[in-house]
Amino acid sequence: MTVGDLQRLIYELRQELGEGLGAEERHGNEFRLEVRRDLFPAACRHLSHQGRAALVNMVGTDEREIDGCYRLYYTFSPEDADLFITLISGIPPEDPAFPSVTPVVPAAHWYEREVQDLLGLAAQGHPDPRPLVLHRQWPRSLYPLRKDFDGTVQPELTGEHFPFRQVEGDGVCQVPVGPIHAGIIEPGHFRFSVVGEAIINLEAQLFYTHRGVEKRCEGMPYHRALLLAERTCGACSFSHSTAFCQAVEKLAGVVVPERAGYLRAMLLELERLYNHIGDIGNICAGVGLAFGTSHGGRLKERLMALNQRVAGNRFLRGVNVTGGVGRDLDDDTRRVVLDTVAEVRRDFREVLDILLDNSAFRDRLETTGVLSTQVARDLGVVGPAARASGIDRDTRRDHPHAAYDRLSVRVPVYTQGDVMARFRVRADEVIISLDMVEELLNTLPAGPVRIGVGSIPPYRAALGYTESPRGEDIHWVMSGPGDTVFRCRIRSASYCNWPAVPMTVPGNIVPDFPLINKSFELCYSCTDR
Repeated sequence: MTVGDLQRLIYELRQELGEGLGAEERHGNEFRLEVRRDLFPAACRHLSHQGRAALVNMVGTDEREIDGCYRLYYTFSPEDADLFITLISGIPPEDPAFPSVTPVVPAAHWYEREVQDLLGLAAQGHPDPRPLVLHRQWPRSLYPLRKDFDGTVQPELTGEHFPFRQVEGDGVCQVPVGPIHAGIIEPGHFRFSVVGEAIINLEAQLFYTHRGVEKRCEGMPYHRALLLAERTCGACSFSHSTAFCQAVEKLAGVVVPERAGYLRAMLLELERLYNHIGDIGNICAGVGLAFGTSHGGRLKERLMALNQRVAGNRFLRGVNVTGGVGRDLDDDTRRVVLDTVAEVRRDFREVLDILLDNSAFRDRLETTGVLSTQVARDLGVVGPAARASGIDRDTRRDHPHAAYDRLSVRVPVYTQGDVMARFRVRADEVIISLDMVEELLNTLPAGPVRIGVGSIPPYRAALGYTESPRGEDIHWVMSGPGDTVFRCRIRSASYCNWPAVPMTVPGNIVPDFPLINKSFELCYSCTDR
């Protein structure tokens, strides 16, 4: 999208909405527009349909102490443009409601339910107004993200249960799975409606262990909030810490040193590598292929040991700081990384050839758990799951950050949308990430790795974003008085992708579900932050 395309889009939006569209402002690649709340659905429909823009984030805030209002921010990203367009509207406390956007932009469905739960802003006309984050046991009059909520209070639960939808018909029965599972994983409840082994419907209830990370960040200085941000997810720690740091750096108007950008990109790719290779091993576990599971675990461990050598932490924590990185790379460690990358490349190619030469393995993956391109687009699916369903989006290329603007980011895209396509996207991206790590280290510039971040004026907002192993992570940060966080909204890739999983299951059999679920490899933790 060119500047002219953007101007034309805004002009058309003004023609449609008239005086309902207010002031506009631009900060870097973020463009913001005030919209009257009753016109939210029309404005969002225009950006989504005419502007070919995907909804990538939605934030609700309690800004009553600033100007007496709650506020909603819907952020869209147009195709082929390093640009984010945010529609903003105030919601008066005496009428805490807004027209739901979900009927015209389905990707808004979880965001709006979450705003109802945590802020008490009613999404009028939402097709599924059931609680999402706060289960039915939570008292309906307590809204944790309101500024006057006391986070130390332990509320008295009501004992109500989640209203799963009932599927009726001859031979239909329900199979509950979870929330306690056999493996060492977090809790999630899945309710299958089946006839024999054939699945005709699946409903999922998550958010059993909501940690209140966003609430805890309020009032924290940035360096302390960073510790929470990078613990949003164990497997994507560095992606989350990078996104948070970039949001704060944009607020401060600083650009990190070039060497720091290279090191961030290298560590992001190391994070992708150990996750993707581990995920490929997990897919093999889903079909009972011990060869692939064992070698996936072996190579993942090799890479996590490398993380320990490079970062001092197997999960790449404690490296990012606002203004750059707090740990440099010496020549000996650089050679160790290059040697390990070469070894992993040889081993992975050999394992991959054996897997893809196994006809029984291919048969289990092909045509299983299909996610269509339209459903993926409607639900705002991101990452490998989106690229396996024909959606050509990758934040590294579309919104360059760190050192990705110095690299040619290759983006593998498949159209089948099945488990095999998701497997192949990850396999391709392993090779691409290995290439990137080598290129980054062979062109690593000299210089400092950190710059000072000065004082940040209060009540400004900015986006930080990365392409994590599971897809685009976004951190929306609003500054508060005294260099503290006023509001931090963490939108993980798993948050976008979980709603798509039940859409891929009908038509398959019950034993296919573990394989389908592993092919998405979603995280409970960074969804339930």
